[in-house]
Amino acid sequence: MFAGALVSSLRQVDFDGYNLRTQDIADVLATAEKALAVRLIRQESSYGTQGATIGFPSSDNTWVHLTWRRSTVVDGGWVSVEFASALTGVRKPALLRSHRWCDARRDVVWRADESELVQAAAVAGTGVLTDDPGLSDEWWDDLRNSLGHLAKHETRRVVMGQEHLGKRIAEVFGASGADTTITEWVTAHGDMHWGNVTAPQCYILDWESWGVAPRGYDAAILWGHSLPVPGVANRIQREFAADLSSRSGRLAQLLFCSNVIRLAKKGPTPGPLVEPATTAAARLLEELTSLA
Repeated sequence: MFAGALVSSLRQVDFDGYNLRTQDIADVLATAEKALAVRLIRQESSYGTQGATIGFPSSDNTWVHLTWRRSTVVDGGWVSVEFASALTGVRKPALLRSHRWCDARRDVVWRADESELVQAAAVAGTGVLTDDPGLSDEWWDDLRNSLGHLAKHETRRVVMGQEHLGKRIAEVFGASGADTTITEWVTAHGDMHWGNVTAPQCYILDWESWGVAPRGYDAAILWGHSLPVPGVANRIQREFAADLSSRSGRLAQLLFCSNVIRLAKKGPTPGPLVEPATTAAARLLEELTSLA
């Protein structure tokens, strides 16, 4: 009977890690609680914008963030959050401890990161702005200073490389006449949408993706996710004018537009970013061609 129970406990289960809202992960949460010696406040769960991660406040007044990867693709990027804990001058929650374990039933590896609990909420849970959040001048100063300090940090991690950028732009715009060669590289957060920044106090969340990217990459991603609210999109252009007006910054913006347009062609209904991204892309292509 014991052997039969053991086999049953290890039986494979169907697992859709990109839609954790529908998955039974009670055993995963229990493992995280035991490893970190905390109690997760489960009724206050918060999912990532893609539904592939989940976080909870804990009984110790901390935040526990759960992520997963397939067992076959665990690599150096799996320790991104630990490496990010050494960054200085950047407003982000302090990492307290981490735990990783293999999940044979789902054929994945889980990671639970316990960090400082930030009381401020994400500006927009979906990542895309639908109205003006009324951010203060101090908030913009904190964001600009944080990204400025981050840009100067040296790393061999890469979030967006030359080959991928050129390929994505060419897929949508073909032989546009714009040279896509990046000449200025900096360190970036890599996933700078409105679900990863908080207000009224500015904190930058979710450090799984950070690494080297074209100059202006973070500002370009945040600008792109602000296009439905022109006032905020224009504010980003002003706050990060030096980066976004550079050739690399313009290419970073064009990359965002190309991704929006490319994904829209695969979906049944155009999203709120398609029209403004298409308009912006035409302007960017003209500017980049004139710079050649």
